[in-house]
Amino acid sequence: MRLKTVAALVLLGLVALVAGIGQLTWWAPDEQVTATLPADTQAAPLTVIDTKLRDLRGGEATLTIHGDGNYVLAAARPDDMAAWVGKAAHTTIDGASPDGKVLSATHADGEATSPNPAGADLFATTQNANGTLEYHWDLPDSGDWQLLLASDGTAPAPQDVTITWPSHATMPWAVPLIVIGAILVLGAAAIAVFGLPRRRGTGGSGPATGGRRRPASAAGDSGTAPIPHVERPAGTAELTAAAVRRGPAARVAAALAVVLGLAGFGAIPAQADSSPAPSPSASPSASEQAKARVVTEDQLSRILDQTASALQAGDDGKDAGKLAPRADGSALLARTQNYKVRASVSTAPAIAPVRASKLLTTVVTTQRSWPRTIVAVTQGDGNSTPQLLTLRQATARDNFKLTEAAPLLPGATIPGTPKTGADQIALDDKSGLAVSAKDALGGIADRLTSADSGWKDKIPDNAYIKDTFGYQSDIAKAANANFTFKHSLVGDEAAAFRTADGGAIVVAPLDFTVEGTPKSDGDKVTLQDDAAALAGGKEAKTKMTLTFRESLMLYIGKDGAAQPVQLIGATRNLSGASVS
Repeated sequence: MRLKTVAALVLLGLVALVAGIGQLTWWAPDEQVTATLPADTQAAPLTVIDTKLRDLRGGEATLTIHGDGNYVLAAARPDDMAAWVGKAAHTTIDGASPDGKVLSATHADGEATSPNPAGADLFATTQNANGTLEYHWDLPDSGDWQLLLASDGTAPAPQDVTITWPSHATMPWAVPLIVIGAILVLGAAAIAVFGLPRRRGTGGSGPATGGRRRPASAAGDSGTAPIPHVERPAGTAELTAAAVRRGPAARVAAALAVVLGLAGFGAIPAQADSSPAPSPSASPSASEQAKARVVTEDQLSRILDQTASALQAGDDGKDAGKLAPRADGSALLARTQNYKVRASVSTAPAIAPVRASKLLTTVVTTQRSWPRTIVAVTQGDGNSTPQLLTLRQATARDNFKLTEAAPLLPGATIPGTPKTGADQIALDDKSGLAVSAKDALGGIADRLTSADSGWKDKIPDNAYIKDTFGYQSDIAKAANANFTFKHSLVGDEAAAFRTADGGAIVVAPLDFTVEGTPKSDGDKVTLQDDAAALAGGKEAKTKMTLTFRESLMLYIGKDGAAQPVQLIGATRNLSGASVS
């Protein structure tokens, strides 16, 4: 009997050991789950990949792309991505099959091409690749993002796309089975060495009972006493009287059940857990997403570097064609005309250079619609004072271009704006302000035009205002001509932003126009050399016109402020001249 018991225990122990070790080795589940874009997915110039796929199955995933030739992977906010894609045909990858083996993709018909996204300002990051790229979801900032995969906007985007997640599969029975197997084998060894305890008889005479009979029970005359009921903890196996009487093999099985019950395990091994682990939710709310800065800090630095390089190239060669990729509006006009003047007048001064650093502060809009306007304050080599650089992005597919550049005026300071982004306000919005931006711009135009302006007390004197009146006074002293002066808002590039103190910053271009006519027949109005270079002549017999483009920055105080408006940045550059 002892041999049978030992053999049974050894057999059960070996089965448990093999099962446990197998679950850790040859039966172990894959450590990763890989989903692949179906081969029959329709080709498109753009592929949008939703970054929720990163945590779809718990744990950070790896995106792998194989492509022939050059391609780009770029990241942008979902609304920006939709604006860039526009009407172009595209594929969207935004999920995977339940088993994690196939990526879910939808195709949208549309235009066969789109601009090349490589290096576009809209994208917070871009990564150029050739061949194989492994991307580990290094997103630019918190919140929702999407990835754009494209070749050059004309050729189809790479379609060999896979995403690999950790499987999170577990084999919960592996270690318990090994422990149980070891216990059973050790138990068999103990029984083989020390033997099984002898079982007492339940009736009759013989060596086991010493010839004595147990008294009959009250329940009957069977000669056996009933086995008393014992309360056992829930989850443990119960050894019944029948099991006790069935011999060693039955007792081994019952003992195994007790071991399993005491160990707290179920009767059937659990399957490998391939369900995704829940991912933490740290995404900003929808309202916070809607007010996100339109550019990240790294994105802005890249934009400023490229802008400064383009303008430096134009300045070095006096070539306005090199300005076009990164300059527009007042900035492009002023430099284009300055190059023409300097080509004819060697002594004419150059416009102050544009520098990307040192970056002192920024005003970054949270306005998600276009056009978008941002302001950067820099001071580098060649800038005697900080430069107020205004950049504007006309559409999602356009790059930011410098539209205004003006120095900070002596003694002026720029009120801070929230680091999370500045709210852009309508020019006619007066809420919380001493005056609206529209009224302030009309006021500064009048203030610069007339020494007796009604805005004189609302906009105090400063270096630029005094210099403007000094220039107008000098011109008016000409004995043989009459002059008029006018400052007026031009174009639609003005923008206003809330400041942290409840006020507002306003940036805008103005045209300063000077008209002169001879007082008498035969009189002439003579132009200086720089103006003559643009006018095509030096003397006006009937009329001469000079136009200067002014780039201004105003600060409007909050409602009730002692000083409603201040001019904190300004410059003017000759932009046109004519004689007749």
